[in-house]
Amino acid sequence: MNQLSERYLEDFAVGQTFGSGRLKIDKERVLAFAAEFDPQPFHLDEAAARRSIFGGLAASGWHTAAVTMRLLTESELKPAGGIIGAGLDECRWPRPVRPGDELRVECEVLEVRPSKSRPEQGLIKLRTTTLNQDGEAVLVHVVNLVVPRRNQHSS
Repeated sequence: MNQLSERYLEDFAVGQTFGSGRLKIDKERVLAFAAEFDPQPFHLDEAAARRSIFGGLAASGWHTAAVTMRLLTESELKPAGGIIGAGLDECRWPRPVRPGDELRVECEVLEVRPSKSRPEQGLIKLRTTTLNQDGEAVLVHVVNLVVPRRNQHSS
């Protein structure tokens, strides 16, 4: 990663927004993820899924979260040192993700604050919304990320 593109705490401001590219959800990957990490019938079996609350095959919410992470790492967010989570304040899955859906991420900086106990870093609070091809939210989470401060790294 080009260091000039990395963002330090001082580069973030409340109200900034960042977007991502798109990623298509593949049925085989939905089934493989579910088989390994969330082996419930509505994630694994189309007939069982049709009889479920989902009315059809749905990706695991954790699969959606993993895709969101992938999209974030490829987005313009680029905090220096990587996307290091310090905690999740909120996590909601307002609608299911289906095979064939195309997901993208939009995030907004809600808060920027220097750490009181660690002067070399701070936290940014982000609302990250994962949207499908119709612009409908499929995952909304508010996360706190650890971001280094620039003045600690200047020579």
